[in-house]
Parts: sequence; structure tokens; C-alpha cells
Amino acid sequence: MTVGSQVKGCYSSIKSIEASLGVLSNKTQNIDSKQALEHTEQLIKEIKNDLQKQVVLLSKQEPQYK
Repeated sequence: MTVGSQVKGCYSSIKSIEASLGVLSNKTQNIDSKQALEHTEQLIKEIKNDLQKQVVLLSKQEPQYK
């Protein structure tokens, strides 16, 4: 497995986690829990954006693995 495919797999997992956190924050009634979930979702979003940049960079470096 190439580094590019590993980063893409991680990116997919992060997207799934972000979506799950969004669902949980919408369902919870506890304000403290909601804030914690929203904060965590924001952090995950930043990580997802960084990974997306890495996917693009690696795709340019490993064009045969697009």
C-alpha cells in the first residue's frame, strides 16, 4: 500500500468521523455535550482540510496512483 492510498484512507475515515460528530451534536440535548461535540467536530474539520491538501500533493507526486 502506498503512502498516497494510506492518506486517502485516513481522509475517508476522518470524513466519516466528522459526519458522525455532526449527527451526535444534533441529537444531544445536553448543552455541555453539544459544545464539546461541536468543538471536536471543528478540530476534525481542520484535520480533514489538512489531509485533503496532502492527498492533492501526493497525487501530484505519485501520478500513477490517482
